[in-house]
Amino acid sequence: MKIEAAVLQEDRTFAIEWVELADPRPDEVLVRIVAAGMCHTDLAAMSGQLPYPTPAVLGHEGAGIVMETGARVTHLKRGDHVLLTFASCRACERCVANEPNACTEFIRYNVVGCRPDGSCTHSRHGQPLAGSFFYQSSFATHALAHFSNVVKVPDDLPLDVIAPLGCGIQTGAGAVLNILRPSASSSIAIFGTGAVGLAALMAAKISGCDRIVAVDRHASRLELARSLGASDTIQASQGNLLEQLRDIAGGDYQFVIDTTGVPAVMSAAIQSLGRHGTAVLLGGSPHGAMFEIPARALSGGRTIRSSIEGDAIPEKFLPKLIDFYRRGALPLERIITRYRLEDIQQAVHDSESGVTIKPVLCMPNLPF
Repeated sequence: MKIEAAVLQEDRTFAIEWVELADPRPDEVLVRIVAAGMCHTDLAAMSGQLPYPTPAVLGHEGAGIVMETGARVTHLKRGDHVLLTFASCRACERCVANEPNACTEFIRYNVVGCRPDGSCTHSRHGQPLAGSFFYQSSFATHALAHFSNVVKVPDDLPLDVIAPLGCGIQTGAGAVLNILRPSASSSIAIFGTGAVGLAALMAAKISGCDRIVAVDRHASRLELARSLGASDTIQASQGNLLEQLRDIAGGDYQFVIDTTGVPAVMSAAIQSLGRHGTAVLLGGSPHGAMFEIPARALSGGRTIRSSIEGDAIPEKFLPKLIDFYRRGALPLERIITRYRLEDIQQAVHDSESGVTIKPVLCMPNLPF
């Protein structure tokens, strides 16, 4: 079928074009996209930081309405409202152990530009386009998704608001709620207050953390962080970061989360940990980036780990996040800015400059 899509060109800019989308296979779902969040991973693929072929259709925080399901898809039907998230094979050792984010086939199902078997879902003028980005490529009016990455949601929810749950919000909130699981008296420092960092901050507030320190370069973001629950804020561009962290909590944070991927910030985050503290590294660093920490920063039972997608099982975790949203504890509307699909280049600019925290692309209002 013909669909409208934002196609990433060879010069790394987007153009709105008509392209062909393949028919759904037995294990696939055709979704009319209503809205799609723009994530740092999209920007990394756009810039080439994340190797991805071009021309391509990106987008991996899609939200929409099911139009058609393959014969083997039994948990969905036409008309269901859904969120799209990451895909997994559902057959490997890690998937069977309920760890889909650690799927041994994660790369093939999400970031190679085609289906796992090498076939293309998108084409233009008879020539293949890279698609199936996170098995969706949702910067388009329609997407083909795998049965594993489609989660049904209640029909009364605003799809343009909840679209970012599928990746960025899930990643930040999952790092706190699924991995760290802090007690009510815990202290946590969160480095970077973009969408992932603010999701972690809101999750820390939900958990009842006693001290929540937000670190960022942008004063406006820190102001928002404080209104969302940060007890303290640090503007990273002013003064020695590690000294400021220690002035607040004596260098004894129980938990830290880095969402920046900046080596110097990651080093400071780890060094601010207290004994038996845990650091979760979520930021996407440039290829080959290195950072240094004193060897003694690893003593005292400290733990350093990374995470993919907040260690979430989406069909279980996304409903929990939706419940927090309904209760007002996850006010997503405060961090999103809506853009029309044709304004995608402006959304990229605003995201990279820090003007916008979470761009959400809204698709043309097509008949169902």
